Amino acid sequence: MKVLVAMSGGVDSSVAAAELRRDGHDVVGVTLRLWGGESDTGCCSVSDVDDARRVAQQLRIDHLVFNFAEDFDDHVVDPYVQAHQTGTTPNPCIECNRHLKFDRLSRRAELLGFDAVATGHHAQVERGPNGIWRVARGADAAKDQSYVVHMLDQRQLSRTLFPVGHLTKDEVRDRARRLGLRTADKPDSQDVCFISKTGGREVFLGKRIPFRRAHVVDEGGNRLGAVDAVEMITIGQRRGLGLPGGSPKQFVLDVDVERAVVVVGDESRLATSAVHVDDVTWSHEPLPLGSDVLVQASAHGAAQPAVIESSAAREFVVRWMTPQRRVAPGQSVVLYDATNRFVLGGGTAR
Repeated sequence: MKVLVAMSGGVDSSVAAAELRRDGHDVVGVTLRLWGGESDTGCCSVSDVDDARRVAQQLRIDHLVFNFAEDFDDHVVDPYVQAHQTGTTPNPCIECNRHLKFDRLSRRAELLGFDAVATGHHAQVERGPNGIWRVARGADAAKDQSYVVHMLDQRQLSRTLFPVGHLTKDEVRDRARRLGLRTADKPDSQDVCFISKTGGREVFLGKRIPFRRAHVVDEGGNRLGAVDAVEMITIGQRRGLGLPGGSPKQFVLDVDVERAVVVVGDESRLATSAVHVDDVTWSHEPLPLGSDVLVQASAHGAAQPAVIESSAAREFVVRWMTPQRRVAPGQSVVLYDATNRFVLGGGTAR
């Protein structure tokens, strides 16, 4: 099989390429140039591109570089900025997977005659006896990334490989060390690649949008304090709210960017019984009403039992079996089957 491996310069994608090479596939590595601005973290820095190229040399495979910077700006960076302007909480890494790695790259690979695209995600792709493809959780529960690749449909799944999904992180690093790969002990990237460590989110956004000062009020409308940038506030936030010291713990319950008002209250007020989800993709087809599911609302959160209350091609509503903390609008909500192993679909919290 001819496989194009997305090599980010990290240990997981390095070993993914090595595993495929060992199994006899015709492997070519590719690194995506996505962000042209300042970067000292994530997978967009010059050093990461160099690490990917050198690993490809070690593995004796060809290495390509594709410049998708314009697509990255259009589908990841601009929506990230716009989300802050409108008071929602963006998830840029998921949008990068959706639009760049499993759409733009996949289409380019097909045009170039590749049979599949592979990445270093800790997830698995499995095909059931009925012929339906599913994303399954990675073998390492602590590193599972099925949540961030939940958007893959049947066509994409049929052409996607996750060669390290059956390995633990320790096993990945051990294989990299045995192969002498330069990325064997490289730390995992934890941050958004276009947000530098030196400047941070506030500096990045401050160069692109005007910040507006906002009143912080309780649920009765009584003013408690103020924040310098309402665009930097998200649902559930507790720190950085400009409240006087010694006051009871307050959590953000609502962000009204247009009125420049942040409503805070007790943490218990964040509990909700249901969540409405838009921009849904199903791994196969919409689930029927009344379906029991497990729902995960953050990359490393625990999936909680719920029932499908409303279901359509592009949206659904799930009702939790027990009230859960409110999901910030803009965050991904992913459905798993009763075994908590297979992704059924997912979308964006309203």
